[in-house]
Amino acid sequence: MAVESTFLLALVGMAVASFACRISGFLLMGYVRITPRVEAALKAIPLSVMVGIVTPAATSGKLPELLGLLAVGLAMKLVRNDLAAAVAGAVTVAVARWAMS
Repeated sequence: MAVESTFLLALVGMAVASFACRISGFLLMGYVRITPRVEAALKAIPLSVMVGIVTPAATSGKLPELLGLLAVGLAMKLVRNDLAAAVAGAVTVAVARWAMS
């Protein structure tokens, strides 16, 4: 199976763009004074990203996604660990989709 050069060029371009975004944020934050307000905003970013990812799936109203959302809520309540909650939700959705097919 041959790999097209356009695909490789696009892949390298996306990797460079991703790295540039990450490193520029790291470098530019060196010039920002961390006030309590900035710190609160930075701490809210992971939650806002998760809400942006979960909302479209939750509003679709499909059973596997709703069960996954319930699993995330229960895991956060019991374990209070973001990673564990994300894994619990992903596993729940995968198992529910498998069981329904």
